[in-house]
Amino acid sequence: MSNDQIVEILELTVKLMELHNTDTFKTRTLANATFNLDRFKTANLAELPVEELVKIQGVGKSMAQKIVQLVQTGHLPELDELIAQTPTGVLEMFKIKGIGPKKIGTIWRDLGIESIQALKEACENGQIAKLKGFGAGTQQKILDSLAFMESQAGKLRMDKGEALAAIVLEELQKHFSKVAITGDVARKNEIVETIQLLVATESPVAAARTINQLGWLVQHPKESSPFVWRGSLRDRTASTDELPPQGEEIEVKKTIEAHVEIIFTAPEKFENDRFIFESSEAHLALVTSSGHTLFQIANSDSVENVEVIYQKANLPYVVPEMREGWGELEWLAQHQNDDLITWNDLKGILHNHSTYSDGKHSLETMARFCKELGFEYLGIADHSQSAAYANGLREDRIRIQHEEIDQLNQTLAPFKIFKGIESDILGDGSLDYPSEILATFDYVVASVHSNLNMGIEKATSRLLTAIENPFTTILGHPTGRLLLAREGYPIDHKTIIDACAQYGVVIEINASPWRLDLDWRWIRYCMEKGVMLSINPDAHEKEGYYDMHYGVGVARKGGLTKAMTFNALSLTEIESYFQQRKK
Repeated sequence: MSNDQIVEILELTVKLMELHNTDTFKTRTLANATFNLDRFKTANLAELPVEELVKIQGVGKSMAQKIVQLVQTGHLPELDELIAQTPTGVLEMFKIKGIGPKKIGTIWRDLGIESIQALKEACENGQIAKLKGFGAGTQQKILDSLAFMESQAGKLRMDKGEALAAIVLEELQKHFSKVAITGDVARKNEIVETIQLLVATESPVAAARTINQLGWLVQHPKESSPFVWRGSLRDRTASTDELPPQGEEIEVKKTIEAHVEIIFTAPEKFENDRFIFESSEAHLALVTSSGHTLFQIANSDSVENVEVIYQKANLPYVVPEMREGWGELEWLAQHQNDDLITWNDLKGILHNHSTYSDGKHSLETMARFCKELGFEYLGIADHSQSAAYANGLREDRIRIQHEEIDQLNQTLAPFKIFKGIESDILGDGSLDYPSEILATFDYVVASVHSNLNMGIEKATSRLLTAIENPFTTILGHPTGRLLLAREGYPIDHKTIIDACAQYGVVIEINASPWRLDLDWRWIRYCMEKGVMLSINPDAHEKEGYYDMHYGVGVARKGGLTKAMTFNALSLTEIESYFQQRKK
């Protein structure tokens, strides 16, 4: 059991204690211990005996024994009892943004509401606004959150979609000679609505029978047809769950029910249908010089590979990521597919966190692993002092970190660690340190983490102030969105991009699959304005570097070239950039 899993279980226990009005002192004690355990990064909690656990701030002997019991049995008796006393629908309400356990408890006890649907009806009838301490504003927030939850139901983030598609692909390849992942996953969509695969078979009926015998793929007969198997994938995928970015309080799903679609096609039409199902409807509707659409050409004679379809259409080949009907042919009129950024083009990894703030691994561990992966440099950008929840760096700790960086740079040369910071953009748009402290960094990632409920004018003005700050090097995750969990705050993208062009600020494509922010649809406008983009993993542990694969996927989707990718610059080039920027 990982530290994150232990903390997650304890946090749920605290929420349920608040919901049931358990003794305030006990609730506060557990909440305090959980907070400190969440910040504990130096060892695996599951491997520590009681004598070591009690050395952690806020953890007494009783709490330490609970942790040991949880690790050994997988259960906390207090939590099991609280869950048994709580209707399932009330537990579902923890996912709603804008209300905490105490308000949920009031809704449950005062109105007898025990389901999401009943809560929605109570909001629509105005009953929630009449509750003491609620009002029309809270009622509307609940309705907005419920609407967002409904719109995201059944959808998956890119990382989960790819992982589950790979599981299904591996299994189907044991039974069929030709199988391909198509749809959302093939096109590197940030949100996967359906896990879609294409199977070549002479007998769709026999193929469907084979799939139904797998057990963990459950067919939905009413939604299926003789040529398309539709159903769900359950249970064996629960272990792919991950926690949201550090410091974000988002309820994590414990089970995944993914929509799966398996399309059967004749072996001789496999490549034709592969192209069709790898492409969006808008791309297939593009009209060629012959007057025929790409779909019509693809749906005619059998082809050996997808490239032949484009040859017949007298068009250049379009990579699957870009087949969106989003100006891909115009892009190809100015660029080549080889211009698109790839993982191998990246020379360094910027925007990462270490144990100096809320990261899991030490600065040295993060640096050495970065070097092992073949990169030339690492930019460490721990949280700034306002991010108290993430152990943000006070000025005295900045000096200590910089001294360690200087020592490591001597040891690891020619590999280099750059001194960065993820500075919170405060409510008025100012950065989180005075100028004399900001001047000590090689670069500054300016990001918003708080006050996310601003309107578009105020939110845009806030970012503009940060962009105009001469110390801002990179604008981090511009909208602060968390995919399928929280909408980004509204900003005027064109105004923000124009300002970054004016002040020479790089914009981040945050590669965390929770974010993928900047949205890929704005990449081409950035390039038109000469704004470079940095594919940053926002890694809180060394394995987080691999998230850059997701960032590269959406970057290619938006047409990002290696020439416009900031961290495709070599060590010498980026070092010179930072030096000139500081001048």
